[in-house]
Amino acid sequence: MIAPRVGLFLGDGRLTVVAVTGRDRVERFVIADSEDLAGALAAELGARRLATRRIRVGLDRRLAVVKILQLPRAAGGDLAQMVGFDLERHVPFPPEDVRFDWTELPSKAETPRRVLMAACERRGVERPLGLLAAAKRRPAALTVACHDLTALLPRALPPERVAWAHRHGSSTDLLFLRGRRLLMSRTVAVEDPEGLAREIARSLPLVQWTRYHAVWISGDEASAWRAAPGLAAALDAPVAAPPYAPSRAALIARLPEKDPGAALLALAVACGPRRPLLDLLPAEARPWTLSRERMISAGLAIITVLLGLTLAYTHALKTEHYLAHLTQEIRRLEPEAKAAEGLSAELVRKKRILASLRAAEGGRVQALPILRELTDTLPASAWVQSLTLSREGVELTGQADAASALIPLLEASSWLERVEFTSPVTKAQSKEQFRLRAGWETPSPLLPPVGRRPGEGG
Repeated sequence: MIAPRVGLFLGDGRLTVVAVTGRDRVERFVIADSEDLAGALAAELGARRLATRRIRVGLDRRLAVVKILQLPRAAGGDLAQMVGFDLERHVPFPPEDVRFDWTELPSKAETPRRVLMAACERRGVERPLGLLAAAKRRPAALTVACHDLTALLPRALPPERVAWAHRHGSSTDLLFLRGRRLLMSRTVAVEDPEGLAREIARSLPLVQWTRYHAVWISGDEASAWRAAPGLAAALDAPVAAPPYAPSRAALIARLPEKDPGAALLALAVACGPRRPLLDLLPAEARPWTLSRERMISAGLAIITVLLGLTLAYTHALKTEHYLAHLTQEIRRLEPEAKAAEGLSAELVRKKRILASLRAAEGGRVQALPILRELTDTLPASAWVQSLTLSREGVELTGQADAASALIPLLEASSWLERVEFTSPVTKAQSKEQFRLRAGWETPSPLLPPVGRRPGEGG
């Protein structure tokens, strides 16, 4: 729920309060002749369920001093200090009791700087602030009420010179505008349209005008004053009602007809900007708002964060796209990779079998040629019961007519040497039982050396 915007106009010893509670909804109430204004204000706000912590306050123009100061264009001069030094000449109360604010007006480079200043006595500021504090509310702004009337105008207005007369009670506030920009204000006591024309003419030198494009009249009896015969001729300009913005005109139409001047001022205060042009509220009591510089800094920070997030998102998107493409390629190549892995495993297996075969081939003795040699060497009467072949040599067990005759026969072999009996010769059934051992000649043409495969060269 959006909190209502509440404006309070303090004038003629009474409070006029207007609350904007919706797009086309307003509430107005007046508190007068009460010994406890703060208690009555809190009670009215509570009864109407206006749950707002901050209230904008508008002072009667008669309580403030508003003037245009002309200051020299000193190079590097502090304009705020210059305004403070020059202020004493323009206010009727001691400088230590002054609460003021200022804004610089447009001026040509070759002319003195022009500053619009609004000042009020300290007790004139402390009274409404104490009233809000007693009602358990805080101020949102403290302005001269008639200065907020510009908040009721459209944002886009031609830069024409306009005098705006707003009547409330026995006073008439004069505003001098260039488009929507406030250049000067006065409060005058006039009783008829002719007196208004004279006061406007007297005010023109203050804003350095010789003529203006239009005069607007609003507030109490505004219709009758605008229709006064001879007023347009006396002013030498068209007289009309202010061209309110459509959204503001809808709110104005819902105000009660009683005391329209004070009600319009309270509505203007409620609709005023968050950072008023001239704010008499002490700096320590002002609500924190985004200045133009802060808004620019915040905007740049937000843009930087958004760019960083966009960059991170783009990088993540590209990475995700790359990973998806990589996954697709892996899936496409997975059958080929598995086939290659199978071939590699088969190759390793076959290499192991081949190595085993080569090791077996390199470590065995070729028995057939040796058996053939022994068959040809040994006599026919000898026969072999067992034959053991190894890399170290040959062991023979058998029977022969003369066992000792076997040694020279075996020594004559091209493969054997160092033939000897390993056990005594015994006699059995007219045969001699023998056990012989012989070593291989080196190198043997049929037995490859240790660590060399058959067929490798020496």
